[in-house]
Amino acid sequence: MSAARQSVVDARRIVVKVGSSSLTTAAGGLDADRVDALVDVLAKARSGGEKEIVLVSSGAIAAGLSPLGLRRRPKDLARQQAAASVGQGLLVARYTASFARYGIRVGQVLLTSDDTSRRAHYRNAYRTLDQLLVMGALPVVNENDTVATDEIRFGDNDRLAALVAHLVRADLLVLLSDVDGLYDGDPSLPGTTRVVEVRGPEDIAHVSIGSAGKAGVGTGGMVTKVEAARIAAAAGIPVVLTSASQAADALAGRGTGTLFHATGRRSADRLLWLQHASTPQGHLVLDDGAVRAVTERGSSLLPAGIAAVEGEFVAGDPVELRSADGRAVARGLVNFDAKELPRLLGRSTRELARELGPAYEREVVHRDDLVLLEG
Repeated sequence: MSAARQSVVDARRIVVKVGSSSLTTAAGGLDADRVDALVDVLAKARSGGEKEIVLVSSGAIAAGLSPLGLRRRPKDLARQQAAASVGQGLLVARYTASFARYGIRVGQVLLTSDDTSRRAHYRNAYRTLDQLLVMGALPVVNENDTVATDEIRFGDNDRLAALVAHLVRADLLVLLSDVDGLYDGDPSLPGTTRVVEVRGPEDIAHVSIGSAGKAGVGTGGMVTKVEAARIAAAAGIPVVLTSASQAADALAGRGTGTLFHATGRRSADRLLWLQHASTPQGHLVLDDGAVRAVTERGSSLLPAGIAAVEGEFVAGDPVELRSADGRAVARGLVNFDAKELPRLLGRSTRELARELGPAYEREVVHRDDLVLLEG
């Protein structure tokens, strides 16, 4: 066993993500045998008491299709939410019954991106998941599809899994699909080979990455899985991408799937969520001095450095910070409503406090609620 695969074996806290296509039939509805097979693997992996597992499971919308008479995943949000409402109960009930065979309790955790980019919500999500693990339960995490709007959706559970792995400070992320790894072309065609290890972007620069599968029950494909692997690896978490049928081999450190090596340092910073899981509700145009202050000196954004405001947002919403030439330089949580900001622009906080009161002697975006964007 390679040293890299040994790190997989040594992982104590593991996030496992499984996609809809691995749990359901093409027509919709849960496949009890597939669910039980996955549960068998996860229960065995944690049977010695040395490993903790968080399961990020798709399948709620897909599970709700057949009971509602839907042949395929609907495109409109309202019907997706209706299907999720029916399917989420079926999904968790199935997991609860299956894990009960091993005496394992299941705890359901539903998240939206809004729950985790805000400071207090982020801390609460971490405490809930951590306490479930401490108490011996197995958290089953999914996006809260029944209430999430387009603006606060993760969009795919691969990215959610990477961010949950970061949130719970996992040692490993395992992404399970219906394909046994990343290939350098269409795996259904002869002559393509599996990429065994990825140490950096250059290792897959030549790879043509496909989209969602033919079943039509999921939202992602290899694109979202590779992006999720990149996010987790950059946060110091190694990733194994393989098929659900090879989950046992993946957790045992055998040479299945594609191993993405950690490329960055581990961090407990919620700003990873702000960067990857939030959708800006507007943007602020900064003057050159403010751009330098934010990007080079790590300063908060003050009203004096803002040249223009665009979009409709309220205090606490994520906004994008742009340079005068339109380049996105940062993202942050704004402390004022969009309608309040125009009269504050270009003015010092001291001046604003004298004229409008002490509530205006503060940053528009505090440095603790701000993340720089790559490039």
